[in-house]
Amino acid sequence: MAGARAAAAAASAGSSASSGNPPPQEPGLGELLEEFSRTQYRAKDGSGTSGSKVERIEKRCLELFGRDYCFSVIPNVNGDICGHYPRHIVFLEYESSEKEKDTFQSTVQVSKLQDLINRSKMARCRGRFVCPVILFKGKHICRSATLAGWGELYGRSGYNYFFSGGADDAWADVEDVTEEDCALRSGDMHLFDKVRGYDIRLLRYLSVKYICDLMVENKKVKFGMNVTSSEKVDKAQRYADFTLLSIPYPGCEFFKEYKDRDYMAEGLIFNWKQDYVDAPLSIPDFLTHPLNIDWSLYQSWDLVQQTQNYLKLLLSIVNSDDDSGLLVHCISGWDRTPLFISLLRLSLWADGLIHTSLKPAEILYLTVAYDWFLFGHMLVDRLSKGEEIFFFCFNFLKHITSEEFSALKTQRRKSLPARDAGFTVEDICMLRRRDRGSTTSLGSDFSLVMESSPGAAGSFTYETLELIPAGAQTQAAWRKNHSSSPQSVLWNRPQPSEDRLPSHPGLVEAKSSSSSSSNHSDNFFRMGSSPLEVPKPRLAALSARETRLQEVRSAFLAAYSSTVGLRAAAPSPSGAIGGLLEQFARGVGLRGTGTNTL
Repeated sequence: MAGARAAAAAASAGSSASSGNPPPQEPGLGELLEEFSRTQYRAKDGSGTSGSKVERIEKRCLELFGRDYCFSVIPNVNGDICGHYPRHIVFLEYESSEKEKDTFQSTVQVSKLQDLINRSKMARCRGRFVCPVILFKGKHICRSATLAGWGELYGRSGYNYFFSGGADDAWADVEDVTEEDCALRSGDMHLFDKVRGYDIRLLRYLSVKYICDLMVENKKVKFGMNVTSSEKVDKAQRYADFTLLSIPYPGCEFFKEYKDRDYMAEGLIFNWKQDYVDAPLSIPDFLTHPLNIDWSLYQSWDLVQQTQNYLKLLLSIVNSDDDSGLLVHCISGWDRTPLFISLLRLSLWADGLIHTSLKPAEILYLTVAYDWFLFGHMLVDRLSKGEEIFFFCFNFLKHITSEEFSALKTQRRKSLPARDAGFTVEDICMLRRRDRGSTTSLGSDFSLVMESSPGAAGSFTYETLELIPAGAQTQAAWRKNHSSSPQSVLWNRPQPSEDRLPSHPGLVEAKSSSSSSSNHSDNFFRMGSSPLEVPKPRLAALSARETRLQEVRSAFLAAYSSTVGLRAAAPSPSGAIGGLLEQFARGVGLRGTGTNTL
């Protein structure tokens, strides 16, 4: 309630400052959100009025991708490959600028890629195979579901065999039959080896080395049966040659609490002591050192700091010097996965590193349509249950505007001499107290980044996986040079520290965790952390990154308020959010006394 009241006041105060000018809107964004909140996307549903809307959405996505990239399309017209993946799956090959066009060209053959997809799709839950969705510095950032368990795998295999007249077309040879393929066909007892073997071949073909698993479980269990598995608990250690990261993140059910707390993520801490939570946080040691984060405290982080730190980790991986790609997945790959894929896309875009020609409204449309809608996020179901992870994603942009999340920061530091990496005492003394911010908070208007070594003890050696240079930035060839996996730092269920806030809702309502790092943590500048908070004028000019992310967030809130938010059938228990959206819509000039369409 406190956050809602503060934001309502801020929205009213900001209405006069906005002079009635709404944020720039992308044509069709309102229609996209209306369709998204009405039904879940299915690739086979391509007829009727809904089909024409989906066609417009698909066409617009292809246009926006084509602004900056040369790409190929993997056809999935009737959901033949996956029923809740886009009908036109975009494979980005290289940037289409004149400079990049002459520099390198993808070595991935689309026909070979499609063959591997068809062979490997049964390895993943719901057939949601490893799919490249972002191209950054020649590296593919991919998404998928987790590995399928034996129940789903054998059930779906038998179903496909029966309804294909006895021919298992999922394994039909497209190009050649190898001795390995013949060996894998020798019996059903090798089904896991077969499908996961093709999954590994697909990952290697895309030069993926890092696999980030967001599940809080080692295996998903329903009705006493393991319905899914994951790479980290594969008994045969088939994925041992990849760098596996277990970074458990709360599922969509947790975001019901986010909504019930008037959309305040500060101070909202996940209960890690629940019986089904058995996946520890495990990150290879060489990835933890550059970030200066005490990962042993992860169970005391609130939702803001946890999301920030995980995003920092992912950005550090994709911005490293090697040419290896990244896979991000949760269980089904349509809640937590699009959350981090969208944040990665928007963060890199805000730095001017990808989708460089797209405006804020255009990148917003692309990530809502492609990363969420066309990849099957069930917004209708999530809204009915109050599990608003979709809203959280775009509202969270206010927490990543700092240069701490900039991929350009690393590049600049590499080019600067060591003496320029920090501030002198004279520099700090010249700052007014209010402008200094906090030395520990990432979210102050001005924060000092302490470059001391992280608190994790010990230093591990590890062997690496080498990529064969292909004369191109996008690597398609991969070979294993060493068989051992990097050593990992493992944390699980540490004893709570004295300064950790308890997770009791009555105690976290008014303030956030002491370790939380929000970009709005300076109380001098903020009036609350409502989703519709209107920022007050600031003394310093905004950075280009901050300006771009604020424009995306403002455009989203404006569109959401006039479609999904104002159309809720049942108000929240506090009744605050409906009035909040209404006030915001009036404040930015989107809604007068009558109805208004976007």
